[in-house]
Amino acid sequence: MATDNRIHFWRRNPKVPGSLQPVYGAQHPPLDPRRHRPLKDAPKASNVNTKSKKPSTFYEFARSTNDAWDIDDEEDDDMFSFKQPSSSPVQSRSMPQTPCLKIIKTPEDTEPLPHSLDRQEPIRTNPNQVRLDIESGPANGRVVKSSSDAQLNVNAARNTLQKQQSLPVRPIIPLVARISDQNASGAPPMTVREKTRLDKFKQLLASPNTDLEELRKHSWSGIPREVRPVTWRLLSGYLPANRERRDLVLQRKREEYFGFIEQYYHSRTDENHRDTYRQIHIDIPRTNPLIPLFQQPLVQEVFERILFIWAIRHPASGYVQGINDLVTPFFVVFLSEFVEEDVENFEMASLPLDTQRNIEADSFWCMSKLLDGIQDNYTFAQPGIQIKVKALEELVSRIDEDVHVHFQKCEVEYLQFAFRWMNNLLMRELPLRCTIRLWDTYQAESEGFSHFHLYVCAAFLIKWRKEILSMVDFQNLLILLQNLPTIHWGNEEVGLLLAEAYRLKYMFADAPSHYKR
Repeated sequence: MATDNRIHFWRRNPKVPGSLQPVYGAQHPPLDPRRHRPLKDAPKASNVNTKSKKPSTFYEFARSTNDAWDIDDEEDDDMFSFKQPSSSPVQSRSMPQTPCLKIIKTPEDTEPLPHSLDRQEPIRTNPNQVRLDIESGPANGRVVKSSSDAQLNVNAARNTLQKQQSLPVRPIIPLVARISDQNASGAPPMTVREKTRLDKFKQLLASPNTDLEELRKHSWSGIPREVRPVTWRLLSGYLPANRERRDLVLQRKREEYFGFIEQYYHSRTDENHRDTYRQIHIDIPRTNPLIPLFQQPLVQEVFERILFIWAIRHPASGYVQGINDLVTPFFVVFLSEFVEEDVENFEMASLPLDTQRNIEADSFWCMSKLLDGIQDNYTFAQPGIQIKVKALEELVSRIDEDVHVHFQKCEVEYLQFAFRWMNNLLMRELPLRCTIRLWDTYQAESEGFSHFHLYVCAAFLIKWRKEILSMVDFQNLLILLQNLPTIHWGNEEVGLLLAEAYRLKYMFADAPSHYKR
């Protein structure tokens, strides 16, 4: 009976709201072929069954991987000194709705986190050195990966890398450093046109009452790094348009946030909030794991406070996995006010305490403003995401019927890849510098995060049309969709994506029957 449950686990759960499961081969962030050696020298596994027949359907793929799933894992309570009760009244609200998948190394292979992404070690291809840490809900049990599944992933990764070798040669761009000043094409950081745009922004921001509509028009095509922090605060509704009131509002809101800390944060170990804090504590180290900035204990404590306070102030949703990612763009943008270069390796502790507190409070309030518009994405059963994924499916079927039919032939459901796109706002698909540029436009749109994001996802999917149609089976197609090669994207690529999304919105947003079959 247990075996039957595992076999039907994948088939049953995609129908459950908010139940996207991790897929073998998925990387976060996307795999960079220029930072890792190709897998040409990977040892060949002795098991030849993986080559005899590739799984071509969702059911066959589930059968070939059912040994790596254990949905009955129990939570290890070592993190807390007290015993976890068998039931909790807030369990349905605080438990994550998507299990997390991450690759860990055995103790003898553990190495310190690299300080520069350019010096990152190549991927190990020995299946015996790789383990999977599958955490469903609060569980953190470890499951050893079978050699047959490891070889299956190695073959899939080799195919993906071979396709990525055809990418144009471009310089390596740090994930965070020089967030918006450097394009993927290696363009100079500041042109005459960009200087003119910067002067226009400064003029708008210096006026006694900032014209927000005019500010949105200029922000749609990107915000200069020097004025991005104050522009984001204004466009998110955190700061008033009246310049004289801004300092008073900032002081009041920052004091209010730290009042929440004093009032609520001590309750993180209470029975009612224990599970919420536990999941936040588990998820924070997974946030941008390749960027040293986010692995600093001081930064992780900041994120824990922000997420915990938001969760207990919004009991309708509580904390849901994926919300932790939404803090990072605000945190990096507000930190960039005080850091000129190399943000990814910056030591947060070197800033004055007051500056650290201001960055934390501003990140909390701006993230709260964002989530106010998409909170139905994170309430029970996540109805907002279900609606958006269904809308994406309908939209793609109208703008590119070939891709839509190809998904049906391969038995790929949109929820299996687009759930993460909606839950994390494409943050797992794009480098952080691209996410920040994308959010410039989202902030400028009246419903950027809740409505325009749908058309960005559609444009993003059609962008990979050729690669999608070249995949002829379920497994390779889903691995491609989970590992789209965007590591070298910059402002140029994001600008083209947004232009195509705007075209789709103009054609379909106000014409629901347009091009309808």
